[in-house]
Parts: sequence; C-alpha cells; structure tokens
Amino acid sequence: MHTTTSPSPLIPRWIKLAYTAFMAVLIPVYWSQYGPTNFLFFCDVALILTLIGLWTEKPVFISLAAVGILLPQALWCVDFVFGIFGHQLTGMTTYMFDDARPLFLRGLSLFHLWLPFLLFWLVTRLGYDHRALKGWSATATLLCVVSFLFLPAPGSAEVLSDPKLPYNVNYVFGMSETEPQRWMSPEAYLLAWIGGLITLVYLPTHAMLRRLCPAPHEIQR
Repeated sequence: MHTTTSPSPLIPRWIKLAYTAFMAVLIPVYWSQYGPTNFLFFCDVALILTLIGLWTEKPVFISLAAVGILLPQALWCVDFVFGIFGHQLTGMTTYMFDDARPLFLRGLSLFHLWLPFLLFWLVTRLGYDHRALKGWSATATLLCVVSFLFLPAPGSAEVLSDPKLPYNVNYVFGMSETEPQRWMSPEAYLLAWIGGLITLVYLPTHAMLRRLCPAPHEIQR
C-alpha cells in the first residue's frame, strides 16, 4: 500500500501567524481611518499578496509583490533614515514625522521598513516566478488608471475637506503632495509614469530576482 505525504512547508508557521496577526490589526485600522480606497496603494496590495503567498506557499503571489515594491520600498527606507537625521530626500516619508498623525498609525507604517527584507527572503525560499513581471505590470497599470480616474488629486476640494482621504494614490498626479504636476497634460503624465515604472523599476527588479533567486522548480522540499 502506497501512502502520500504532503510536502513539508517552506515557511515557518510562526512567521505566517505573526504576519497574519499584523494584518488583522492593519486592515481594520486602515479601513476605518482612511477608507477602502487606501488599499489601492501598491504597498497595500503587496501586503495582501504576501499574506496569500505565505499561507499558500505559491511563488507567484510572493513574486508579484517582490517585483513590484522591492525598489520603491528600499527608497522608502533610505528616505526614512534621512528623515531621522533631519534631512529630506524625496518626501516619501514626511508623514512619518508629522506629530499631527497618531503615533500608532505611524507605527503601523513601519511595515515599509521590514516588508522588502521579508519579501526577498520569501522569494529565496519559494523561488521567483518569472511571470511576475507581466502580472505586476498589468496590476500596476490597472491600479494607476483607477487611481487617476476615480481618486482625488492633491489640492482638490475633496482632499481639503477630508485630509484623511487617500489622494494622489500611486503618484498618478505627480510627486507633489500639495498640487498636481503642471509640466505636461495629466493623461501624458499618467502614460509616462506607467512606462517609467515598468522600464525603470519593474524590469530591473525582475532581472535582479532572476539572477539572485532560484526558479520555483529548483526548490527542494
């Protein structure tokens, strides 16, 4: 009589439980404070993909998150370190030093510091699925178009009336937090922004992960 055994898990259970507990706090808090549109941010989509990938141990989910946010989150980390020492590099983390924002909310945002390291480790454990580049590029394009068409721009009346409302989601209106960019039409900027993300962020990350991480079929359980 032949018996079949399930493959041994590649991700320790305590990591799955700890991450799930964090998400069980973050999701309702962000939902109540910022509303559901906050989950259109690239980083929040990556958080959810990581949760799915942890429990299913399917490389595609972790690979999607990794190719999409490793470089932007690394920049966030550098910008945050600059902010600690009183300097501003990009302005991405200015909100982390805003005393008007509750300390607990800012503390939750510290996931930007550890998530890229967790994702890279997970990709080395599960393997990098090469389909992630196309998958994330399509996902990011959809998120940018939705954010552009349906969410407010910086400085709009909606934002001025409700400062907690997510706006300029995924920087589809420019890099400024106070007003939209003015040096080209909004539609041209959106196309240039999406093209820049794919060619300058996702493609290099894809190449790096292909070089440094094994393919899923090479992983031994």
